[in-house]
Amino acid sequence: MTKKPTIEELEAKIAELTDALQRERADVINVRRRHEDQITNLRTVVKAGVVSDLLPVVDNFERALKHVPEELKDNDYIKGVQGVVKQFEKTLEDIGVSRIKTVGEPFDPKLHEAVSMEEGEGDTEVVSEELQSGYALGDEVIRHAMVRVKTQ
Repeated sequence: MTKKPTIEELEAKIAELTDALQRERADVINVRRRHEDQITNLRTVVKAGVVSDLLPVVDNFERALKHVPEELKDNDYIKGVQGVVKQFEKTLEDIGVSRIKTVGEPFDPKLHEAVSMEEGEGDTEVVSEELQSGYALGDEVIRHAMVRVKTQ
């Protein structure tokens, strides 16, 4: 004959199973959260990669627009190209990409890549010229801004 479990034994077993169930639920929540974080990070990496591949295109458009002869400044074709550049910049902004601030800003090696250094009167390093725009996606730098630095 088998011994019938007591109420205390059954309550202890229920408490043990309840604990195990709560741990399993917490594990599932943690796995789900980690998965969502990984998906978010993957999206950011892919977005940054695509943007990085497209930046030379906008660079070339901007370079071309800097060298438009004075007599063609009001040409409809040139205005169209300017519109394309503005649309591209707006699209970058809409997906969370921002241009890194440069001229007049304190030099920050996390954001800027110094190409040359000019000695000045002070000891504070300030960006004096932007040679190539830098871009960031949130807090992540996609491309450092190439700059000239001057001490002030």
